Amino acid sequence: MRVISLVPSLTLTLAELGLDASQLVGRTPWCIHPADYIKDVQVVGGTKTPNLNKIRNAKPDLVLLDREENPKEVFEELTRLGINTYVSYVEGPDDVPNMLLELGQLLGLETNARKLANAVQEEIAICQQGTGPVVLPMIWHEPLMAVSPQKYSGALLETCGFRIPDIEPNGNGYPVVTVEHITSNGIEGLLLSSEPHEFSKQEGEAICDSVEASGGRRPWTLCIDGEALTWFGSHTLTGLRTFNALCKDLKTATD
Repeated sequence: MRVISLVPSLTLTLAELGLDASQLVGRTPWCIHPADYIKDVQVVGGTKTPNLNKIRNAKPDLVLLDREENPKEVFEELTRLGINTYVSYVEGPDDVPNMLLELGQLLGLETNARKLANAVQEEIAICQQGTGPVVLPMIWHEPLMAVSPQKYSGALLETCGFRIPDIEPNGNGYPVVTVEHITSNGIEGLLLSSEPHEFSKQEGEAICDSVEASGGRRPWTLCIDGEALTWFGSHTLTGLRTFNALCKDLKTATD
């Protein structure tokens, strides 16, 4: 089977499912893991603007997309060209096991997919939801933006015990954050992601300065691994383990 992945986290998932590197015939420039696995795979354009001619010329049997990562127009054009696609739709860690099983079935890698799916389910089962601090996961600086619990990253953190306020329930899941939001929602800490914007500790402290200057309680800040936060699929295991441990450490420190 000839496969193209337009989703970085799914490219990593393919490798960890056991798809031979020779079967991956196209990727994006952001598909960087595992480095040895992708080094000889041609780049067919970005997640938002893939080169459809390169995709067609690679003669794929399957192109992997994600409902949030890739534009609907790309899916529609691939469909028009008669190219088979698989579109993931993951809103939280609970959706990942089924997605892994679906991929495993499509690729003839059911055994490995079942092992990964079971590992994710076991990790979810040991998490203690709703027992940690109230935090905002910060993903962009100008404008200042967070991710809501309706999106994968927020749902991941909530699964691991953090409490994420939904400060814009009718929004797109990526609210623009003000000092008032931080103060009125009782935010205890800011989790500063390394992607898509690579937050510095100084940027986080400047936000806290503004909160304090407005009369609000100063939150703490912590820089976190953006891939652990945002990459779903096989890397969900890393995310669950990383943030479950972090939440426990923070609760212990508070106690």
